[in-house]
Amino acid sequence: MAMITTEDNFLTIEENEFVLDYCLSAKFRYGTTDNPSTPPVGMVSDILSGDEMYQFFHNKIERYLNGLKIYWVTVNMYAPGEIPYFHTDCDEGVTFIYYPQENWHINDGGTTEFYVGKQILGVPPIQNRLLYFDANIPHRATSFKDRYRFTVALRCNKEGFRSDIYQ
Repeated sequence: MAMITTEDNFLTIEENEFVLDYCLSAKFRYGTTDNPSTPPVGMVSDILSGDEMYQFFHNKIERYLNGLKIYWVTVNMYAPGEIPYFHTDCDEGVTFIYYPQENWHINDGGTTEFYVGKQILGVPPIQNRLLYFDANIPHRATSFKDRYRFTVALRCNKEGFRSDIYQ
């Protein structure tokens, strides 16, 4: 069975503000492609291993890693109305997504959608929520209808790098 788990109130109020401020001031580049058959979407800001934010999140999720290693950390940003593609992050591993933004309402959009058992399941982007799931589950972001959507994404596997990319 596919593992999709959320943990609400993951950080303190001050830590959440720190993450949101980081996202709002990050320097972005035009999106990424998660497989060769889709064009890039959104904007992305890589968080490198020496960065304070990388260490911050590494420390926060360490208890969930169970021998896995982080191989890529990003801030993802989607503009209103963007339609990202379903993709997987790697064959084996876990993806963590943190939602720093406030004031989400049910009609705002911004969910993370999963394609499981011929159904699309959505997880709302509740402020200060950590979502983690098997990295081989097809998933995608959805954009907010009226503002930019920010998340911090951490991709982890046993190797510490994505060995299956574009195979």
